[in-house]
Amino acid sequence: MTPSRGFLFDEAVDWRIWLGLSLTVGWLALGAMYISTTIGWGKFSSLPAAELGSFLEGAFAPLAFLWLVIGYFLQQKELEQNTDALLAQAEEIQRSAEQAVIQSEKMAQSEIHARQDTFLRILKTVYAELGSITGLLFISSQAGEGRVSPEEVSQLFSMLSAQDTETFSRRLVTTHVQISDPDERFALFYGTEVRARHSNNFIFSFERLMRRAQEVDSDDMIRDSILASAHGFVYRIAKPHQTNAPKELADYKITGRFINF
Repeated sequence: MTPSRGFLFDEAVDWRIWLGLSLTVGWLALGAMYISTTIGWGKFSSLPAAELGSFLEGAFAPLAFLWLVIGYFLQQKELEQNTDALLAQAEEIQRSAEQAVIQSEKMAQSEIHARQDTFLRILKTVYAELGSITGLLFISSQAGEGRVSPEEVSQLFSMLSAQDTETFSRRLVTTHVQISDPDERFALFYGTEVRARHSNNFIFSFERLMRRAQEVDSDDMIRDSILASAHGFVYRIAKPHQTNAPKELADYKITGRFINF
């Protein structure tokens, strides 16, 4: 029967065990030979207990020391193996912790992506709302005063219906740039109570959209993209005019956010 690899057959300690056994057998053989040739087994067996004890103590003391040393080295090797096992366990725990961190980061990224996808769907709806508001503002300031023909207004609304939500925002930006008089520029957004209502409504919705963008995008990429759009340009133009407008026109709580048809 082939012995299993264990305590006595571990290659790292096997030679120490066999060395100890060999020295023990040799030492016992020398002791037996000494008794046979020098003392005799009859006299040895009749020795007083004190002398017999002293003899055996002296005879087995080297063997005790030998196995003490062998046991020390065996224990040292076992401690090294335990240390290696603990280190391997610590490394495994470290890898598990790192994997848990990676999984947590992936879950956080998935949550961020889900929130961003939800925001982009909201963005599409809000852009459509802002497009309608700028359409009403454009009609009030331009078509209402005969500066734009009904045919052109109809064409612009057709483009708005075709999902071009920034059609009127681009026209408002262009119109604002073409006006050189500061008072006329102000009147474009706050010349009447109706325009003030539309402008306040636009600013209120746009700022609420920007706050939501900040929540889902710590790098401000979405926020910067929105500010760089035509709606963003209208907001950056209208906001200073709102700051300079009298309170009864600048406060959306006073002008109201919706039109009473």
